[in-house]
Amino acid sequence: MQIRNDWTREEIQKLYEQPFLDLVFQAQTVHRQNFEANAIQVSTLLSIKTGKCPEDCKYCSQSARYDSKLEAEKRIAVEKVIQEAKEAVASGSSRFCMGAAWRNPHERDMPYVLEMVKEVRALGLETCMTLGMLNQSQAERLRDAGLDYYNHNLDTSREYYPNVITTRTFDDRLDTLDVVRQAGMKVCSGGIVGLGEDTKDRIGLLHELATLPIQPESVPINMLVPIEGTPLADVEKLDITEWIRTIAVARIIMPKSYIRLSAGRESLSDADQAMAFMAGANSLFSGEKLLTTPNAGEGRDKQLFNKLGLIVEKAKPTIGELTIDAMAS
Repeated sequence: MQIRNDWTREEIQKLYEQPFLDLVFQAQTVHRQNFEANAIQVSTLLSIKTGKCPEDCKYCSQSARYDSKLEAEKRIAVEKVIQEAKEAVASGSSRFCMGAAWRNPHERDMPYVLEMVKEVRALGLETCMTLGMLNQSQAERLRDAGLDYYNHNLDTSREYYPNVITTRTFDDRLDTLDVVRQAGMKVCSGGIVGLGEDTKDRIGLLHELATLPIQPESVPINMLVPIEGTPLADVEKLDITEWIRTIAVARIIMPKSYIRLSAGRESLSDADQAMAFMAGANSLFSGEKLLTTPNAGEGRDKQLFNKLGLIVEKAKPTIGELTIDAMAS
């Protein structure tokens, strides 16, 4: 299937507004043309530095500007990260994602994160980091250390963005994605639904992602988890079908991207998650927590996968000339 980067908002709106079951059927059809029907990619996410972020993202418990009762923590030791990564391998994750509550990494932080990338990748895991904004030199050093993916979400539409964040611009986010691409790394970028936005803003977010020069290889579609003390703590909950519509349209217009169920998944029933998979989601975060918010646990996920007949994708990055499978044999 040919990837298009020239989608118009009108085309995306037409997809979004069609009858729900027609949309889901179309999304599943596209999914099966590009991915194994019953395969699921599993990632693990770890906060390597929690709290006291200077940004004012109105959904985030880690912002220093809000009283969310979150206890800030210093960056955790590399040895602890490696232990967590080993547990992720044992649980079936193929990608290990590390996030720090920074506006951007300082130069004093770079040796720390570079060592972490090298050590995690040596375990046979794909590596991903989210550290805020990057400059070109930092991106190139992360690439050289072996970082596979860099996560930097757009969050919402360009128009709605100032209602959510004022400490960095929408174009700042696009600039970071461009820096990551110029360095030769893969992009993980998506957004959050349920921020109080309108349908047109979900369409706008999808339009921005699908019309990037190269579409993101991984697209997390989060549902807001309201957190006490943040400005969005009392926002009205978005209907689950709107989340699934967003997932389905993402699958259709970004046919070769992994579409990931992220924050908010812990509130879904098994039937809701099955419908999200039917709509084209084929990736998720497993584990008890996503940075600071609760998540569906590993045990529940295994039960769900068994119930639905989903097969977890295996990681096979190389270590020298050997794969993890070869080393095990």
